[in-house]
Amino acid sequence: MRIVAGRHRGRVLLAPPGATTRPTADRVREALFNILAHGETPPLRGARVLDAFAGSGALGFEALSRGAAHATFMEIDPAAYAVIHGNARKMTAEGEADILRADATRPPPARRPCDIVLMDPPYKSGLGQTALTALAAQGWIAPQALVVVEVAAAEAFASPLPDFVIADERRYGAARLVFLRPAAP
Repeated sequence: MRIVAGRHRGRVLLAPPGATTRPTADRVREALFNILAHGETPPLRGARVLDAFAGSGALGFEALSRGAAHATFMEIDPAAYAVIHGNARKMTAEGEADILRADATRPPPARRPCDIVLMDPPYKSGLGQTALTALAAQGWIAPQALVVVEVAAAEAFASPLPDFVIADERRYGAARLVFLRPAAP
C-alpha cells in the first residue's frame, strides 16, 4: 500500500497484521482523492480531515500528502493504532496528526470540527450510520463538511444526519463511496 500522490507520493505505508482491517484499495483511494481534488467545497488543501475507522491511516495520510493541514485518526484496534503511529513517524507527520485510540461509534468530544470526514467502517456492519450520528453529536463534523463513507457495493446506506444528503455515489468493484453534503437551505 502506497501513497498515491502529493508530497509523499510512492511512500509505502505499513498495514495492520491479520484480517481485522481491510485497507481501502489503492485505486479506490486514488479515485476518491481525484474527486476531492476536482470537487467543489471544501477544498482539500488546508482542510482539517477526520479518518474514522482508520485502520492503517491510508486515507488520512493521503489527505496530508495532498495538502490537508491536519488529520485526526480514530481507531480502536490496538494493532492498527500502533501501525498508524508507525506510519506517522515514517511520513514525519506527527505535527500534523492526532491519533486517537477511540471508537468512532462512541467518540470523544472534538477539539475542532473537521472539514472532510472519511470513513471506512467494516462492510455490512451498519457502523457507518451509527458513527456519523455519534461524530455529529460530539462536534466532529463542521456544518459545511464533506463526508465520504466507504461501504460494500450492494450495502444499503442512508444519511443519518438530518442536515446532510447523499450528493453522489461511486462504485469501484466491491466498494462504493457515498458522498454526503449539507442539504440545500
